[in-house]
Amino acid sequence: MAVHATGAARDEGWLAATDAAALTVADALAALGGDPQGLTPDEVRRRRDRVGPNAVRTHRVSAVAVLARQFRSALLGLLLAAATVSFFVGERTDAVVIGVILAVSVGLGFANEYRAERAGAALHDRVRHVASVVRAGRVETVDVVDLVPGDVVRIGLGQVVPADLRLIEAHRLECDESALTGESTAAVKDTAPVPPGTPPDDLASCALMGTVVRAGSGVGLVVATAGHTAFGRIAVGLGTRHGETEFQQGLRRFSLLLARVAGVLTALIFVINLVLHRPVIDAVLFSLAIAVGITPQLLPAIVTASLAAGTRALAARRVLVKRLVCVEDLGNVEVLFTDKTGTLTDGRLTLAEALGPDGRPADPPDAAGPPDAAGPPDAAGPPDAAGPGPLLAGLLANEAGPDGADGNPLDRALWQAPAAAAQPVDAYRRVAVLPFDHQRRRVSVLVDGPHGRLLVTKGAAEELLALCVDVPQQARDALDARLADGGRVVAVASRPAPDLAGLDPADERDLRLAGLLVLRDPPKADAAGAVRRLAALGVTVKVITGDHPAVAVRVCEQLGLPVTGVLTGADLARLDDAALPAAIERASVFARVSPEDKARLVRAQRTAGRDVAFLGDGVNDALALHAADVGISVDTGTDVARDAADVLLLDKDLDVLADGVTEGRRIFANTIKYVLMGTSSNFGNMFSAAGASAFLPFLPMLPGQILLNNLIYDLSQIAIPTDRVDADQLARPAHWDVREIRRFMLTFGPLSSLFDFLAFALLLGVLHAGPTEFRTGWFVESLATQTLVVFAIRTRASPFWRSRPSRPLLVAALAAVAVAWLIPYLPVAGPLGFSPLPPLFVPVVAALTVAYLGLVELAKRTLFASSDLLRPPDRAPGPAGPPGLPTPPGPRRSAEATRRRRTHRRAGRFTTR
Repeated sequence: MAVHATGAARDEGWLAATDAAALTVADALAALGGDPQGLTPDEVRRRRDRVGPNAVRTHRVSAVAVLARQFRSALLGLLLAAATVSFFVGERTDAVVIGVILAVSVGLGFANEYRAERAGAALHDRVRHVASVVRAGRVETVDVVDLVPGDVVRIGLGQVVPADLRLIEAHRLECDESALTGESTAAVKDTAPVPPGTPPDDLASCALMGTVVRAGSGVGLVVATAGHTAFGRIAVGLGTRHGETEFQQGLRRFSLLLARVAGVLTALIFVINLVLHRPVIDAVLFSLAIAVGITPQLLPAIVTASLAAGTRALAARRVLVKRLVCVEDLGNVEVLFTDKTGTLTDGRLTLAEALGPDGRPADPPDAAGPPDAAGPPDAAGPPDAAGPGPLLAGLLANEAGPDGADGNPLDRALWQAPAAAAQPVDAYRRVAVLPFDHQRRRVSVLVDGPHGRLLVTKGAAEELLALCVDVPQQARDALDARLADGGRVVAVASRPAPDLAGLDPADERDLRLAGLLVLRDPPKADAAGAVRRLAALGVTVKVITGDHPAVAVRVCEQLGLPVTGVLTGADLARLDDAALPAAIERASVFARVSPEDKARLVRAQRTAGRDVAFLGDGVNDALALHAADVGISVDTGTDVARDAADVLLLDKDLDVLADGVTEGRRIFANTIKYVLMGTSSNFGNMFSAAGASAFLPFLPMLPGQILLNNLIYDLSQIAIPTDRVDADQLARPAHWDVREIRRFMLTFGPLSSLFDFLAFALLLGVLHAGPTEFRTGWFVESLATQTLVVFAIRTRASPFWRSRPSRPLLVAALAAVAVAWLIPYLPVAGPLGFSPLPPLFVPVVAALTVAYLGLVELAKRTLFASSDLLRPPDRAPGPAGPPGLPTPPGPRRSAEATRRRRTHRRAGRFTTR
């Protein structure tokens, strides 16, 4: 096996993971010409030229590709072909008019979509995904697409494995391989070779591209990149488009609904015109124009333009989204899991008190004091009586340097305490360290000091006290009091360890309490208002923290966030996956939880049918960020958290998150307006044309006139994304319901046709209009009614005086009507088949338009009263907390759809331009 693998590596410059997993570390290094100290820069360039970038996709904006997509509509193609035939059989004026209108329509769609593509490219350029790699003996941070086979890469908790790796080192390493296997249980990794022929699902000695480090850390040799990996092949097979979101599925279902309606009407109109012995070419052009008129051609452009505008609006509010659809995802959020530190609190820990073992303030600050310079090292007494005091012990068992670098906020806060400078830290020499982890919740160090070798431990107070002997009751009382007051408390303890040379968790025993360190992190001044704002948006806020439950509860009380229940990590461990969703619904605070607990909570809430966001900025948050519908981090967060997130907040502030939720819902609401416009006016007008063609001796409107009507209407709708949205439409997440849209169409479509037929009767029976006057009058009337109806449909309230439209929408709609009235009087009227309207036509058409809009206003109140479209929340939220949410719906996405979407999401980091 080794010989075969080496030959493949020599010929192609990479190794299949199944081959590499069966090799020893030395053989794998030899096969790829690798070195534990890493490749040289020249060798990296040579290998990249040979195997290419570590990318599964190329993200380029091609104007030609965007333009080509505008012609994917079969209807447009047929109409263009029919117009061409018409031109060569003598109907040249109509053919040229149709061609010009089609060209303008295609140009309009191209401009909007190309602009949105450019916005997406700009987002791609602002986000880098990096890996930690050893090159020429130094650790560097490089873009993941720059990795090559033979690189030596370091991976840690929460990171996405950047390539297929043959593990060189593995420290309690576990990887979530569900993106490849569908298996939710983490795979345990080690460095031992596996037997040849081991299935890809069981490659314990390899970490595979696209999987996520669930626990531990490791170092690996890159054996394969890009399309040579299993993940790369899957991502390429899925294509370049992301899996459909619920929003996109709704758009597709709506488009299919209109396509079926268009097909039926087109066929009916064509048959009617043939039965009436009209020219075949006229029947074809008219039928196709009707089909184009009912098709929502600008719907994709409206959506992408809205999303692009949303990203720009959010960027102005200091919210950076990585993909356009993230804006929509934010609008769908129903539950927000957020950490406490820095989000609900200021995020600036300060040491408030150092308490001795008796629960009283340590005075002097360090009970042990500096060593006695006049005597031998043990002059202060026996080691068990001369251990370091609470602050000194906290500085010794500390993973931050004296300058506050590299450690966690708590460690840095201890070094920044005013009394820290007086502590005799230099009198101690560190021998070994057992780092902090989220299972033990403590850090231990082995030090040599004035009184011999000591084991010093700092960690979660209630757990560390359980490892101590002879803990005074006063210490326990002091701990309870400080926790109830919202203080963050850590305990410090030590014991003599003369015979220890290294450290193991089993050594953390028989400790003597040195004291308690009480730190404060006050609530943010504006956090209470942000919590209330999210509650008003129907977003349930749940606090998820590694801190003590009492501290989390106290912070919630200070912010007015109702505490409906508290669950700890120990409580979660006793709940199986079936019982967990119900338990989550009843609780709002989750404390003393591990990174795995956080991810499990997010997955369980999503399984219950909720759209879930997770806000976190630490390494321990990365797993939950990957698991959420929307992962949210901050620009100052750890590299791992920022890499895992979909949305970056440039300010760690729930207010800017509320802005994001509002923007997402505003986009959805405005898109729904365009959809309702299409179902009410387009459908009605095309149904009217079908009916009119059955009894009129002439075509009710020429094909070019239908297309011109559609073009002017579409131009006016481009302003919809700028429209204001009523507060009640933002008050809760909205979801597509094609049945409600169909009901809307079957109500307002016939209502529109009723007024069209009334207009026909007046034009023919009262005003005695000929074909040209009839077409002109109906063109003006239909465009006025279908354009102005937006003001009634855009809101549940009374338009203009209770819900004002945006200025661009108002100007666009009025301009469209003005153009329709003006065209019959322009020189182009003749070629287009129009003539000036007689004076009596004007008040008649105006009266019909006003009557139609009045009837629509009455009908909408009846329909909206029983419809979920643009519907306000069932109950108003209370001033202090989230509204009572209804029973959670069932899952809206299949497991396979979710997996495909996450694979697409993860593949985005392996993308070049």
